[in-house]
Amino acid sequence: MKINMIRSAIMGILSGNPQDEPMHYGEVFGVWSYLLAAKGHLVGYQIMLNHTGDSDLKSLIEDSIQGLKQEINQTEELLKANGVVPPPAPPERPQADLESIPAGARFMDPEISAALSMDIAAGLVVCSQLMGQSIREDIGMMFGQFHTAKALLGGKFLKLNKEKGWLIPPPLHLNNPEEK
Repeated sequence: MKINMIRSAIMGILSGNPQDEPMHYGEVFGVWSYLLAAKGHLVGYQIMLNHTGDSDLKSLIEDSIQGLKQEINQTEELLKANGVVPPPAPPERPQADLESIPAGARFMDPEISAALSMDIAAGLVVCSQLMGQSIREDIGMMFGQFHTAKALLGGKFLKLNKEKGWLIPPPLHLNNPEEK
């Protein structure tokens, strides 16, 4: 019985149809962990949306939320199709009126934009890692698509941060010792 299961798994890997291949432990853990983080980020972005006053930033956060919802659906479907129970999701947050949040308790727009920019940068790294460890082409391609979407969104956040004057660059190295 066990030999037949192993033989079946090996034949699935060699069949050319990725959905017939079993996920290896690294893929399962990576996708499950990614989904857990995505569900947490979704709620965090909903909260940040409530704190946002800038209409351009609000639009990018809404784009981020839509992207996360698509990623969550795809990764949940993948796990369920492979017999893996997805992680729990925190409850979604309702919309709130910005003016009802006290000024001292409110996230500021530059802080929100910086936090989402950092999340996007970290997400690019995780997507690259999952692409690299996947032996199933469909999983690698899925995270390649997530990576591309995050890179495009990150570019939009960078542009917004520059336009709004929210980007704080590190010290610039302008002196060239050879020029002296």
